[in-house]
Amino acid sequence: MRWRRCGEDAALLDCESLEQMRAAHAIVSAARPEGVVDLVPGARSLLVIGGVAAAKTLLDDADLRHPPAGEPREVTLDVRYDGEDLTLVAEDAGLSTDAVVELHTEAVYTVAFTGFAPGFGYLTGLPERLRQPRLASPRTRVPAGSVGLAGEFTGVYPRESPGGWRLLGRTSATLFDPHADPPALFAPGDRVRFRAVR
Repeated sequence: MRWRRCGEDAALLDCESLEQMRAAHAIVSAARPEGVVDLVPGARSLLVIGGVAAAKTLLDDADLRHPPAGEPREVTLDVRYDGEDLTLVAEDAGLSTDAVVELHTEAVYTVAFTGFAPGFGYLTGLPERLRQPRLASPRTRVPAGSVGLAGEFTGVYPRESPGGWRLLGRTSATLFDPHADPPALFAPGDRVRFRAVR
C-alpha cells in the first residue's frame, strides 16, 4: 500500500487489490477516526478526506486481508432478464440463457464502490463463468435500470447514458433520487441480490 497526498486535507491510499481497499474502507468507516470527513472508495484505492494521520495510524496495524465482519444492509432488485446481450453472454459462456439467469440470480453481490454516474454501484461477486469483457463498441444510449456485466463486475445503470457493459435485463428500481435521503440506493458494503421476474 502507498499513501499519496491530495491537497491539504486528503490522501489517496493505493491498494494492492479490491479486497484490500474494501477492508481499509470498512475499518475506517467503522472507527471513524477524529477528523475524517469523507471516504471515497475506488477499485484499488481509497480517498481519505480529513483526519489522514489518524486514518494512517488506524490502518498501519490493521489486517487488510479481509473486511471486518458486520451486518451489511441487503437490497433485492427484481429484474426482467430480456437484455440485448443475454444471448451473447450465454454463447460466450457456453451456457443457455436460462443458466445465465440462474447463475446471476443465485449469487450474492457486494457494492465495492460507486462511480461512473450518481447511483451506479460496482458489484463484486459475479460468478467466474459470467465474467466477460465490455462490448467492443459501446452503445450511445443504455436505458435507465439496465442490468449489465463487464469484467469482474455487475451493475445497474441508474439513468440513461452511454455504456459498454453487456446487458442482461432491466429493473424498475430507482437507483438514484436527488430528493431522497440518502439519494443513492447503493452504498459501499451493501449486499445485493437479483430476482428474476416475468
